[in-house]
Amino acid sequence: MDQIEPSIDQTIAELRAEIERLRAENEDLQLLYEATIEHGEAVEDQLAESNILLKETQERLEEELHDAARYIFSLLPEPRPSDPATEWLLVPSTELGGDTFGYHELDRDHFAIYLLDVCGHGVGAALLSASVINVLRAATLPQANFRDPAAVLAGLNDAFPMEKQNNMFFTIWYGVYHRPTRTLSYASAGHPPALLLRNDAASDLPTSFVLEGGGLAIGAFAGMAYDAQQIQTQLGDRLIVVSDGTFEVGGEAGETLGFADLEQTCRKPGGDRPQTVLDWARACHGAETLPDDFTLLRVEF
Repeated sequence: MDQIEPSIDQTIAELRAEIERLRAENEDLQLLYEATIEHGEAVEDQLAESNILLKETQERLEEELHDAARYIFSLLPEPRPSDPATEWLLVPSTELGGDTFGYHELDRDHFAIYLLDVCGHGVGAALLSASVINVLRAATLPQANFRDPAAVLAGLNDAFPMEKQNNMFFTIWYGVYHRPTRTLSYASAGHPPALLLRNDAASDLPTSFVLEGGGLAIGAFAGMAYDAQQIQTQLGDRLIVVSDGTFEVGGEAGETLGFADLEQTCRKPGGDRPQTVLDWARACHGAETLPDDFTLLRVEF
């Protein structure tokens, strides 16, 4: 019995020491758990605050984009009822695109018509397009005769070199209608052709004239010269000026349509109306949103 008792006492002492060790370890774990919970709550608070700031910033940016879009659309001219009559449609593929256009009286005999497409989308493209439109409206190109389309394009090329425009360039079709002679002078800088439709007494379909230019895009190279061409218009002729996003959409066979497809559509009865062409482009693409900005300006002489 005397030999057993020391062994029991020793075992009890060891058990008590293990219990104390476990109690101390448990206290440490409890402290660690409480610290983790407290730190986690702080992290959650920081995340919640960051999410609120992010949401407020996003809302502010969206509102600024809407303001910018409203400004761009405020620069567009009102449709004209006659002499010449105009109607148009501009549908950006994003909130801000690079397409814009305009027309205005140069004097009582000359009427300017223009449509431009800045490469890319977003704020930068929209700002450049707005700057160009304001220059054309205010006729502020140095030494440029705004009745001469070739001189206007050369002046724009000198005024907007791409190295000073964040490497952005733009294409443009610019025309001047001379009322007394019904002559339309025009020039293009890398832009898709315009289309002139004329009623044909011998056919239900109009005769079409493709008004092409040959110059390079504005801003690509310094010192570019451009050539102007002329066409005689008749009463009732319709001029269709577009951006490439109007017709460069996917077809049913997966191919990308071209200007000839647009021309064929416009020659159909009523096919040259802006909404009709937009419906055609959306049907070809198979979606409401097109891959690029849709811009069509229709001018009836």
